[in-house]
Formats: sequence, C-alpha cells, structure tokens
Amino acid sequence: MSTAGAGRATPRSAGSVAAYRSLLAIDPEVPVVTLGEGGTPLLHAKRLSARVGAEVWLKVEGANPTGSFKDRGMALAVSKARARGAGVLLCASTGNTSASAAAYAAAAGLRSAVVIPEGHVARGKLAQAVVHGARVVQVRANFDAALAVVRALGERAAVTVVNSVNPDRLEGQKTAAFEVVDELGDAPDLLCIPVGNAGNITAYWRGFRQYREAGRASLVPRLLGVQAVGAAPLVGGGPVPSPETVATAIRIGDPASAGPARDAVGASGGRFVAVTDSAILAAQRELASTEGVFCEPASAASVAGLLAYPPAAGSRVVCVLTGHGLKDPDAVAGEGPLPVVAADLGAVAEAMGVELD
Repeated sequence: MSTAGAGRATPRSAGSVAAYRSLLAIDPEVPVVTLGEGGTPLLHAKRLSARVGAEVWLKVEGANPTGSFKDRGMALAVSKARARGAGVLLCASTGNTSASAAAYAAAAGLRSAVVIPEGHVARGKLAQAVVHGARVVQVRANFDAALAVVRALGERAAVTVVNSVNPDRLEGQKTAAFEVVDELGDAPDLLCIPVGNAGNITAYWRGFRQYREAGRASLVPRLLGVQAVGAAPLVGGGPVPSPETVATAIRIGDPASAGPARDAVGASGGRFVAVTDSAILAAQRELASTEGVFCEPASAASVAGLLAYPPAAGSRVVCVLTGHGLKDPDAVAGEGPLPVVAADLGAVAEAMGVELD
C-alpha cells in the first residue's frame, strides 16, 4: 500500500500540527504555536538490520527543535492552552518535558514552571528549561511524587498542566505514527519504543489505528515497549517505589498512562520487556559508532529491546529514538580520559595509531 505523503499538506517549517491538522482534535480557527517540530528522519539502519535479520528503521525524534519527541505534543497542547487563555504552563519532568514546555511557552508568550526530582535531571535538559525562562523547582523526591504535586496544583491553581496527563499532548504525539506510515508506505510489523510515563506508546498506537481505520495503512504494528530493569513497573506488574536507571528519561516507577499503554500493547499482540543499563549503554554506543546516530540512553532502550528480543526474520521494524544524545552528555563521560600529547607530528600519529610515510 503506497500512502507516502497522504497526510502531509504543508512544509515541515509549519510543524506537525499544521501538517496533519485535519486528523487532530483542534478547531480550525486556533492559531498554532510551532517551532517546526515533526518531519524527523526515518533512517534505514543497515548494520543493525543485518545483525537481527530484519529491515530496521530508526525514527530519529532527537531532530525535533528541543531535541526530543515531546515537541509534537507540546505544539498542540500549548496552542490549545493559549487559545483558552492560559497564562502559566506547568509540568513535572525528568528533563525532556521541561525543555519542551519552556521553549513552547516562550514561543507562545506564556510563562512556564517546572517541578523536577532533585539531582535526577540530565544537565543538557535542565539547561534548556532554564535558558527558555522557566521557573524551575526541585523536590526531594522522584518523578512520580513531582507529578503528583503538579497534578494537585493543576486542580487548585491558575495553571495549565502540560504533562502527558493532558490529552492534547498525546493527540499531538500521534503524528509520529502518521509520518512513519507516510514514509514507509504502510505501518511496520513491529514498533520498538522506550516506555517511561507510557504516554508515547499510547500515542503511537492511536496514530497507527487511526491511519488503518482511514484506509491509509493495511495493518497496525505489534508494540514492544521497553523499560529499564530498575524502572520496569509495566513489566513487573506494579509501581516501583524507587526507580533507578542510567536512562533518566524513563526513570519512572508509576506511569500516568499505564492503563492505556497496557491496553495498546495487549491489543497489538505485543509485550513489555526490561533491559539492563549495560545493554542500554551498549546499544547507544552501537548506534553512534555503526549507524552515525547519537541518541540519549532512554532512546537506545528501544534498540536494546530489539537486540534482546529479535524480530521474525525479514520483518519490518521501526525503533523510536526519543531524544538526542546531547541531552545527557554525562552518560558517555565515563568512556575514559582522552590522550594528551605534544603538538608534534610523530606524537600525534603514534597516539592515533597511524604510520607515517
């Protein structure tokens, strides 16, 4: 089935909401706040494909304006919030949501506030929230407790919560599924995706189902939702009180969208799996060194899951890479000290392991 370009009617600079507006829950008269999100690369991973015996594609969401998939949902959520007269946008975050919320609030002329777990947000993400003007408050607790406070504030204060508990967020994020089908000509057999708060896997499922129901895809993929061993509530069947993983973006013990995510995975015939931190970091290095794609650790969880649970031979697979590697530079800082030598031809050649003529 060839559907390439079926949904996109505007250039990328107009953003994902404008590109798929007729398929989204937004009134025609609502002005869209955009930073040019969406239209991210879908790259054929040649070496990874050869390794697992399948046709593997990478959906590189780190190419969004603030470096993560959150921009898709934030564009719609902020557009609708501004149209309703919102003044302050509020979120709890492990990093990417705060960066996106702060950027889109700035673009919309709104104020933003962020609640983060103390010491558990990567520097690159925190820097983004700060530079975009967000008021950042740290709490002595994990993300789940931070989100509970934010949701309570949303009920008692004049703020608009833009976490994935806001349905507009998931509505905007499903545009990534539309793009995958438009690019490939049909849905893949399998979608591998990191799972933290579980909103994104829910959004992809909605997008794929909507495209199939509209006749723009002949199938929906099985979903492989990948969590870290130390933060795997959907694998273990219940909340994790103290989640721990190097993949900070999915360090969540009690996902807000757990129910819809379970329904999506079950309906797709898929499963949730857990992978170790060492497997996540190994997948991150492999993607960077063999495919030329640098993603943050949480993103690499999707590939770690694929490697741990290989697909059927010859199947078509899409691995979602949710954020750019520069979001969390400390994750690769432990690779060892860099050599320092004299600015001398022989010394540099020797350090590089090359022979001079």
